[in-house]
Amino acid sequence: MNMKNLASLNKYFIRYKWYLISGLVFVAISSLFAAYPAKVMQKTIDEVLDCIDTWHLPGDTLIARFGLVYVYMLVFVNGFILLGMAILRGFFMFLMRQTIIVMSRHIEYDQKNEIYKHYQKLDTQFFKTHFTGDLMNRISEDVSRVRMYTGPSIMYFSTMVVLTITCVYYMLRVNAMLTLAVALPLPLLASSIYYVNKIIFLKSSKIQAQLSGLTTTAQESYSGIRVIKSFVQENNMLRFFQNNSELYRKSAINLSLTEAIYFPAINLFIGLSMLSTVLIGGYFAIHGKITVGNIAEFVIYINLLMFPISSLGMVASMTQRAGASQKRIDEFLSTEPTIGSAPDAKTNILQGKVEFNHVSFVYPHTGIKAIQDFSLQVKPGQKIAIIGKTGSGKSTIAHLLLRMYDTKEGEVLLDGASVKKMNLQDLRRQIAYAPQDAYLFSDTVFNNIRFGKDDASEAEVREAARMADLDKDISTLAKGYETMIGERGVMLSGGQKQRMILARAILKNSKILILDDCLSAVDTQTERTILGNLQTFLLGKTTFVITHRIFTSWTFDQIIILDNGRIVEHGTHEELMERNGRYAKQYRHQTEYNSAMA
Repeated sequence: MNMKNLASLNKYFIRYKWYLISGLVFVAISSLFAAYPAKVMQKTIDEVLDCIDTWHLPGDTLIARFGLVYVYMLVFVNGFILLGMAILRGFFMFLMRQTIIVMSRHIEYDQKNEIYKHYQKLDTQFFKTHFTGDLMNRISEDVSRVRMYTGPSIMYFSTMVVLTITCVYYMLRVNAMLTLAVALPLPLLASSIYYVNKIIFLKSSKIQAQLSGLTTTAQESYSGIRVIKSFVQENNMLRFFQNNSELYRKSAINLSLTEAIYFPAINLFIGLSMLSTVLIGGYFAIHGKITVGNIAEFVIYINLLMFPISSLGMVASMTQRAGASQKRIDEFLSTEPTIGSAPDAKTNILQGKVEFNHVSFVYPHTGIKAIQDFSLQVKPGQKIAIIGKTGSGKSTIAHLLLRMYDTKEGEVLLDGASVKKMNLQDLRRQIAYAPQDAYLFSDTVFNNIRFGKDDASEAEVREAARMADLDKDISTLAKGYETMIGERGVMLSGGQKQRMILARAILKNSKILILDDCLSAVDTQTERTILGNLQTFLLGKTTFVITHRIFTSWTFDQIIILDNGRIVEHGTHEELMERNGRYAKQYRHQTEYNSAMA
């Protein structure tokens, strides 16, 4: 068995050592109560046979009748002893499950929390290169398979070991030669299990990878169901899912067929052992080396060993699957975030001064150079407009400022300090960000707006919604602010989602605010209302407005035109209009278009 992958679970066993130790003690006690009745049965049979020979039972003499009463009493008393041992065995088996299985549930709980916590630490780059379905599969299916090792597998294996040692000890005390004959098939059983285990491990790894792909396909289909329906792709997606599902089915059946080798092989070896017991034991009994009761005793021991030996295949299978799953879990747990707080990170109260010094950035997963030699100095409280077409690098500015990525060339400074030397959580906590991609949670309107500020009052939430021109929309919902908006805000329009994201950013009331094309889905009148509401709110706040169009109702301290990651124009509105460049042409075109639409 490949136990190396399961070594990372030792910290959990140490944490819950008393559950484990207690469980193993209960395993030992329950195994003793399971094995000792065979000795009681042997003594009962031999004594009954002795009574038959001594008192010539059955018979009609007085001594025969007395002997018959004695036999009845012997069987009756020993029967109660066996019943008591069975009850005690059941009681300790209950305690065994209440310790080992409960321990496995604690480990499962801790492991899921550890994985989820680690997911939260990983940077944006990781989530761009890994599928959500795969992440979900590792925290659910893989953890469940590991639990089968930390619970049932350990319980069955320890039971097998203790029961085997106990039974073999009693068997050796009866007759070593008979014990040897009975145990001869076991090495063949062990070798076949070892061979099959190697195959199971490889197939389990393949199956888990296929299941991750299947989960990813299902997750993407559910999330994009409206797109699928609008393009009438239901049948194509169904065929795609069925093809992947068919590959998984074939692999799972193939693994099941491999695992099926265990049980016929185990039954064969047990049958051979039983046959050896009867034949060789009968020969020894005829020659007076053992008693008839000893043969019955051996048969009971073989039957007792049947379950633990048959469970050996199941234990091996669960362990191999757990090893494959734990390897997949460790792959992610061993992935260290490339972005984090430095050991000497400082906590600064930001005032809003921002500097980009000759920053260049290439996205590592695509190789696209998003920013080239970008320099910018922003004073506290200034409003900056960053304008450019799609793919010009506008959003990358926000990502670098929030330190979703780190610069490879140049540096980003806040109040004169490099963002790399600041505490990461404190940095992001002091910057409000309203992205273009409006992600909402399946929760109430109130909780979605309050997401960035847990201690916000109801009045603060309502004021943020009012400033985002969302309050009147919320009032039309069935339960107002307590309305559940569905997964990803499915009940809301695109404009409502964006305004809710904007309200969330407003509520943080940070010194630095980033609006990343967050009004692209709202109409012109709503945009004017929102911008008017924000005029007073933004006083004293450093504001970055990232957009592909020009906000004519706002006066910006600096306007930057980006193209292919480079600054092609930079200045105030008046300065750029005088240059009659890209900005001036776009401004005139947009103004003429708005006049025509009016």
